[in-house]
Amino acid sequence: MSRPGFAFSTRFRVRYSEIDGQKIVFNSRYLEYADVAITEFWRWADLGEIGPDWLDAEFNVVRSTIEYKKPLRLDDMIEAFVRIERVGTSSMAHRIDLCHAGTGELHATVEIVSVHVDLAARKSAPIPENVRGRLEALAAAAT
Repeated sequence: MSRPGFAFSTRFRVRYSEIDGQKIVFNSRYLEYADVAITEFWRWADLGEIGPDWLDAEFNVVRSTIEYKKPLRLDDMIEAFVRIERVGTSSMAHRIDLCHAGTGELHATVEIVSVHVDLAARKSAPIPENVRGRLEALAAAAT
């Protein structure tokens, strides 16, 4: 399935261990789904050719927001659409739409903001220009 504004998606199924007593996906699992989707997004983006500026880069999550639209349920097939929403000097934001893979209906939106960090200095650091260029190209490809 495709979704306007997104060049990438991945699918996975709701498992029994992810539901609560109401038989819907427990709220914290939506962030886990977003994390799985972002991991697959980076595999798809294949930025390894950039070299150490990417391979040694460290990004820490500084903010995540979830807007719940409709609960996901046991055995639902989820299609997670991922894009880079924006790239800043030292940060980037991902947008993840969690949809029902069969109907295409949007169940939740997640935004995750990550900051590039210098681990030795323990503070934010500018994203290297060659990395920023590739991230901006990925963001532009989705629009």
